[in-house]
Amino acid sequence: MARSHFHTERHQLSRIGWMRAAVLGANDGIVSTASLIIGVAAAEAAQGEILVAGVAALVAGAMSMAAGEYVSVSSQSDAEQVELAKERQELIDMPEAEQAELAGIYEERGLNPATAHEVASQLTADDALRAHARDELGITDLTAAKPIQAAISSAISFAVGASLPLALVWLVPLHALVPAEAVASLIFLALLGAVGARAGGASIWKPTLRVTFWGALAMAITAGIGHMVGGVI
Repeated sequence: MARSHFHTERHQLSRIGWMRAAVLGANDGIVSTASLIIGVAAAEAAQGEILVAGVAALVAGAMSMAAGEYVSVSSQSDAEQVELAKERQELIDMPEAEQAELAGIYEERGLNPATAHEVASQLTADDALRAHARDELGITDLTAAKPIQAAISSAISFAVGASLPLALVWLVPLHALVPAEAVASLIFLALLGAVGARAGGASIWKPTLRVTFWGALAMAITAGIGHMVGGVI
């Protein structure tokens, strides 16, 4: 007798919520802190002043990222809950119409009408709201908004990213700080792009080049402004 074999697939989509927040936070931590340090150093500030500015950037940036992610993802979560409540009420008020709507969705995806109605009937009997959330609204356990998870991921990853260029202020002599920050931060960004792409299952080259280019541009502009301000002062 033939035996059925099942295998468990692991998809990168399950990581998308926390991974997006983590990569964004670390990238912002590296770019913003390195740019600030380069700008302040280019203005010929003392090492103590650069350290204070860098630490302030780390703390303020981490809190800002956490708050921003929480508010943003909470808005998405609120919108999802409104849609789910509306769908829940419609299932109470007009269950036949909702089941027909679900069957129509399956017909559009290629099922014949009889099969589509049978699938809709079975899924509605099992968990009607879950079926409509997934197939009508596009809300699943993998993609649902998680505000606290996103906020924590962003804050921690920003702090980790910011600590890398900040550490160089202690390790590198002041006269070599600007070029050292620029080179090291670009290396950090390239590694971050590669790791993020690898974790998401994508090719590493395009994300790596993208984050490196925009990081270099941000640091170059900040260094130029810092040099001009330092010359005026």
